[in-house]
Amino acid sequence: MSLIDVMFKRRSTRKFNDENISKDELDLILKSALLAPTSMNRKPCNFMVVERTETLKELSKSKDHGADLIAGANKAIVVVADSMVADTWIEDSSIALTHMHLMATELDIGSCWVQIHLRSKDGKDSEEIVRDILKIDGHYRIVGILALGHSDNIPKPHDESDLDKNKIHFLV
Repeated sequence: MSLIDVMFKRRSTRKFNDENISKDELDLILKSALLAPTSMNRKPCNFMVVERTETLKELSKSKDHGADLIAGANKAIVVVADSMVADTWIEDSSIALTHMHLMATELDIGSCWVQIHLRSKDGKDSEEIVRDILKIDGHYRIVGILALGHSDNIPKPHDESDLDKNKIHFLV
């Protein structure tokens, strides 16, 4: 499959079945994250793979809306960036999350990016909640969590008609 085909096929999946993600599949997803470019090659991101059902359920309650799906995932990857290594942790984390999202699509694994940065749960900062669950220091920042699992409910791919070409502007 070409890269553009993967991009058209990539959709957020919020319902997963019970099939396990294999070690080989997980390794490829993690390799894709490690291949993501970072500003000045500082590589501030770490990738915490969550497999324990109890921890997935805790993470699913880390924000007011949109995290429930983590409880049904087979695995989740929390992208944790060291803000003392790079001030570009938001950008670097976002690129890594995108790489993993695309690799999951290539492997026919459902995935959904769950934003944590700038979100809250009952008025408490979601990043702080996730740091507490994972027991990590406060200088680590969390842009998002990628929920992963095989699924029978992956939305159909995008097609050319979904592209809003009015968003493209040529300056001459």
